[in-house]
Amino acid sequence: MAHQQVFNLVDEAWIPIAGKGLASLRDIFAREDISALGGNPMQKIALLKLFLAIAQAAHTPQDDAGWVALQPKGLSEACLAYLAKWREAFWLYGERPFLQMPAIVKAEKTSFGALLPHIATGNTTLLLDLQREQRMSDAEKALLAVVLMGFGFGGKKTDNSVVLTPGYTGKNNDKGKEGTGKPGTLLGFLGYQHHFLNGSSLLESIWFNMLTADDLHTLAVFPVGVGIPPWERMPAGEDCVTARALKGSLMGRLVPLSKFLLLAEDGIHYSDGILHANHKSGGFDPSLAMDTSGKEPKVLWTDPVKQLWRNLPALLAFLAGRQAMSCFGIQCGIARVRKQCPHFGLWAGGIRVSSNAGEQYASGSDDFMESTVRLASEDVGEAWFAALEDEMQELDTLSGIVYRTVRGYGKEQKINADAQAKTASAIFWQLCGSQAQVLVDACGNGTNRDLRPVFATFVHRAYNSVCPRDTARQLEAWAANRPNTAKYLKQ
Repeated sequence: MAHQQVFNLVDEAWIPIAGKGLASLRDIFAREDISALGGNPMQKIALLKLFLAIAQAAHTPQDDAGWVALQPKGLSEACLAYLAKWREAFWLYGERPFLQMPAIVKAEKTSFGALLPHIATGNTTLLLDLQREQRMSDAEKALLAVVLMGFGFGGKKTDNSVVLTPGYTGKNNDKGKEGTGKPGTLLGFLGYQHHFLNGSSLLESIWFNMLTADDLHTLAVFPVGVGIPPWERMPAGEDCVTARALKGSLMGRLVPLSKFLLLAEDGIHYSDGILHANHKSGGFDPSLAMDTSGKEPKVLWTDPVKQLWRNLPALLAFLAGRQAMSCFGIQCGIARVRKQCPHFGLWAGGIRVSSNAGEQYASGSDDFMESTVRLASEDVGEAWFAALEDEMQELDTLSGIVYRTVRGYGKEQKINADAQAKTASAIFWQLCGSQAQVLVDACGNGTNRDLRPVFATFVHRAYNSVCPRDTARQLEAWAANRPNTAKYLKQ
């Protein structure tokens, strides 16, 4: 199979679609009935970035006017023509396999399951049958290859003994010996949280998240500009001329080639690929939320228990003329989308990971996270943002009240209630999450204060959930520390 052209990603169904099974790349740009991607957040991010790479390669608008003129229909036509032109570059197997490096065949072959965070391999305890490694289809292998381009975990499962660029030392450790694999560009140390705009269809979502040539000029962090997608010109090694061009282009952030790999029938040859700069060393990704105002850049990491709506004041601070956790892709997109569509969504997602001695893994409280907030274009502005920011600040105050009162209850009982206080605060935010979209909408129509009695009840429900009042002593402590929300309700 090494030189036989098999499974073309343009024609074959391999992309998971929510509620509709699998689709081909041609389907993605031809069908308006596809509303959203399926799969886990890691897969969704990697796929959307691949689609954006195809879209930017097919037609990058010069400016806002060019973006408006393009529309989803024009984007569809341009991308279908592009895929027809470059169809031969999308074979999963063959002499030029899609996003793969035949020369990396010298690297040790590992199992597919070893590279999937939800599969139990090695000495990992098998808890569920879903964690058992299964035989992978070509469609699943294609999806895995795309995901590993940016989301490969760091650790010993990466064979860095094979170096394709002569003299390249980026795969070595501090002692000059073969080092363990580095986290993928889209993953980072703890798991980056990525942000995108959502439309009524997947095609519209791709259009929403495109960048213009003017955007890239303003950003000034990609000296090569859009760049050439790697399937048109694959690098020869980790630090060749083509690899360096990818580091300086938008394409290098959409399809970063962080891992060099070659698919086999029963496993995968796998090694570190192009080493892009992370957020601390000047690397920039338009889908990340970053704060560059301090001495050291800060980034928004994925938090499985903190949904998108809680980060809206930071992400959308530009609406009030401030910059907090600025997300360039969201900021550019909202400015255009608000003028074109009555409604749009904000999506955030990622995976939280742990790290020990260079080995990355998902365990304990680590998990996937994805969250969506719907916005009305006519509402999104300074007045709406001011109301939202005010309500979120009040909810933060209520969360603090929950925490303090639970600790006070514990002190009355002569116990350390820090753990219970954290649990109660988490319960409070979970309850608030059930009304998050209602709150976002209410800030637009001026009824946000009407929701305060609802959130006040969440304070007491969270407090009562961890502070029993079954005995006389418990009842006395419960009554003495019961949260007071009168000030919140009167404001």
